[in-house]
Amino acid sequence: MLGLPKGQVFIIPWTEEWIVAYEEECSRIRAKLNKFNATIHHIGSTSIQGLSAKPIIDIAVEVDRFDDGLLCVTGLEELGYLYHGTKILPERHYLNKGEPRTHQIHMYERGNRYLADQLLFRDYLNSNVGSRQEYQELKVRLSEVHKSDKHAYAEAKTDFVQDILLRARRGS
Repeated sequence: MLGLPKGQVFIIPWTEEWIVAYEEECSRIRAKLNKFNATIHHIGSTSIQGLSAKPIIDIAVEVDRFDDGLLCVTGLEELGYLYHGTKILPERHYLNKGEPRTHQIHMYERGNRYLADQLLFRDYLNSNVGSRQEYQELKVRLSEVHKSDKHAYAEAKTDFVQDILLRARRGS
């Protein structure tokens, strides 16, 4: 299942279908952005094997220059994405697709620190079962408390995410 209706927060068990959905969408995006030297990553909870998640595929796109992101918008709109600008999230162009929302694109300049943190977090949880289970339990609890407030849900995870990033940087 893919799709999170506006104004709702819920998580469902991880499925390999998310990997397939990412790979299919990645191919479509790559075809539209091939002239921009874009690097595409699967990020967010759907990229962490075995972790329950909101059923939205998060995709990071790295481009050489931040302003190249604007040049990519038309091609992504042809795939059904809606561009929301750069003010929603720091140092990134943000686009989403569908209602209910099925995909989100976070477009960064190559080497961006926010993307580096997302990749580090993803990789750490993919290789650390204990921390992944802790995060799973936190997400379940918070999704029940913040059923209709995605911002409160995200904010309530911040301390845990920062702790994981510290562990990952220390190599523990």
